[in-house]
Amino acid sequence: MKHARKLAGILLAMVMALALALPAFAAGTNTITVNDAQANETYNIYKMLDLIVNDDLSAYSYTVNTAWAGFFGEGGDGAAYVSIDGLGYVTWKDGMGDADDMEAFGKAAATYANGKSTAATAITPSADGSITFNNLEDGYYLVTSTNGTLAMVFTSPLKPNATVNEKNPDATLDKQVQEDSNSQWGEENSAQIGDTVNFKTTISAKKGAKNYVLHDQMEDGLTLNQNSIVVKVGETTLTKDANYTVAFNTTDGCDFEITFTQTYLDTISGDTTIVVTYSAILNGNAEIADQTNDNKTQLTYGANSKTEWDTTSTKTFMFDIVKTDSNYKLLSGAKFELYDAKTSGNKIPLVKNTDGTYRVATTAESSAAGFVSAVIEAGKVTVKGLDADTTYWLEETHAPDGYNKLPGRVEVKIVKTNLTTSMTGDTWATGNGGVQITNNAGTELPSTGGIGTTIFYVVGSILVLAAVVLLITKKRMSEDK
Repeated sequence: MKHARKLAGILLAMVMALALALPAFAAGTNTITVNDAQANETYNIYKMLDLIVNDDLSAYSYTVNTAWAGFFGEGGDGAAYVSIDGLGYVTWKDGMGDADDMEAFGKAAATYANGKSTAATAITPSADGSITFNNLEDGYYLVTSTNGTLAMVFTSPLKPNATVNEKNPDATLDKQVQEDSNSQWGEENSAQIGDTVNFKTTISAKKGAKNYVLHDQMEDGLTLNQNSIVVKVGETTLTKDANYTVAFNTTDGCDFEITFTQTYLDTISGDTTIVVTYSAILNGNAEIADQTNDNKTQLTYGANSKTEWDTTSTKTFMFDIVKTDSNYKLLSGAKFELYDAKTSGNKIPLVKNTDGTYRVATTAESSAAGFVSAVIEAGKVTVKGLDADTTYWLEETHAPDGYNKLPGRVEVKIVKTNLTTSMTGDTWATGNGGVQITNNAGTELPSTGGIGTTIFYVVGSILVLAAVVLLITKKRMSEDK
């Protein structure tokens, strides 16, 4: 009896999935309540052992419920934990009964229950809270849920209303993106078209984990680097296909989904942090700020549980070029190229859009055979796809006819805002924003006729006049002598 009481008194939450059942058992008056049951998860109850109690409630005897004969019988997994005598009475084996034994026993029992066609009783709550299994006979029960939790509990005349506390807290998820200017992780960043954007999703996995699937969706401005996905726990890198599988471009609209194998989830014995890192390219379809290029992630688990979507935002920026004369009248015919330094540095490759705007080329575009970077032709134009907290430099390669070319590069500083401008007709007004660049007219030089010939006439007349004055002066000096 000592071992029977020990077996009946152990209650433990463990990991496992179930959705199965055994034939219905006779109704009684006992209850088992599950506190903090999770919404949309299915809780099943199974009577593993029948309980016989004497009239004065001083002696208890357990026998195997007929539906569990295969589990406790010879060759069954339960036979490693209990002994059954010739009369069918069940006792716990000597040396068994610690937490590890009970966890293994519970998992084995859950595995046995899995695959049965009908649950004795199943409850699926629509909201978080307590649920109660009613009309139970005295006995030893297994309670399971589709989120992986399981517990063993007994009811008897002395304990007609048993309680089970849900031991499987909700999994959580945190999504972040890396800002390239300072390498910090947060909810948003900025980038230049063609840049690699790094993402990190952190899953707080719980003991009892079941059916963990990570879902990730990227907007059109981001292109996933499929080979960049790495899954780690601490310094240990998990093994693809053994610990998890990856599917791309799934039917539910996800760019990728990571499904953790149940074999791996069963090894989680306590709170575990799983970190998934991956990257994407900000591509030519990128939205320009104030619009964002979003990447969102969600974890589904259990049968119907899920976290909220967690979203990061990537921004890219633009600036207007306004080319004017000294009176702020719009000039056409100027040509520019964009650099990343005041002198020398790298030229930023550009693509001209059909609407006359320009955007930064992607790496695939700029590395393609025959690619030639577009030259900015201003007027008034817009250049898109630029990183914030970054300084660019415009070099004028050709000035409008009749105007002097700029002697050096012009600074363009993007500080998390677009440099936009507006015009009044063909005139730029001071303070209207954008990158306004003035060209001055060149100095007028003499022509080959006209003023050039006149100069010689004037000089000749002066020389003749000087000669006359000299002759008159000499003559007077002679007469005075």
